[in-house]
Amino acid sequence: MNYQGIYPPDKQNHMLKTVKELTDDLFGLFFPNLCLGCGQPLIRGEEVICGICHFHLPKTYFHNDPENPLNRVFWGRVNLEAVAAFLYFQKGSTVQHLLHQLKYKGRQEIGFRIGKWYGLELCHADIFRDTDLVIPVPLHPRKLRKRGYNQSQMFAEGLGAVMTAVPEMHCLYRKVDSKTQTRKTRYNRWENVENIFEVSHPEKIRDRHILLVDDVITTGATLEACAQVLLEVPGVKVSVATIAYASG
Repeated sequence: MNYQGIYPPDKQNHMLKTVKELTDDLFGLFFPNLCLGCGQPLIRGEEVICGICHFHLPKTYFHNDPENPLNRVFWGRVNLEAVAAFLYFQKGSTVQHLLHQLKYKGRQEIGFRIGKWYGLELCHADIFRDTDLVIPVPLHPRKLRKRGYNQSQMFAEGLGAVMTAVPEMHCLYRKVDSKTQTRKTRYNRWENVENIFEVSHPEKIRDRHILLVDDVITTGATLEACAQVLLEVPGVKVSVATIAYASG
């Protein structure tokens, strides 16, 4: 609808905005955006999950505790500056449902939105504030082609959208397509990822503080393997952040 010449510019903008909102509301009445946590319709201003699901997300607040339980997972294994996860993971929970949709149902917006939420919190944590680059755990090219995207990259891009750290997607790559880590013991998980990652263009990460990110951490074997090759580059420091922590 064209209001030019009939109303002043500020009135035109207000009326166009009102028409758009009414159109969106009408469209939402017949084709509602649903919360990816509980399946209920989202209201205006909500994205990905509803306000109730967002309020009840089981946050860990590990980024405020340098000696959190997740940090202790890596003690004596690899030298990390800090380790944190945004949420606790439990089977059958909203967090598991969200991660399943992110990883297997093509809902990439979940990773990006959670990255922005957590990035806003990490900006206020001293140990994470000086990170320079955000690097996701990479998928093997064969798996990347099959899935179409890397769920950890979506998380990294969300973090980078609100932090000063810049997402870097091309310096760490997976040279071996390892088997799934599901149902493996801690030692077998380490064997499964040992020597399968490599750094390209090490000059891009030299003397940088890297935030290494993944979707879920259990034993930490994959993140440990990635961190070790990154730390071979002179001057590199590595911290870790994940969407969720599965302690069991």
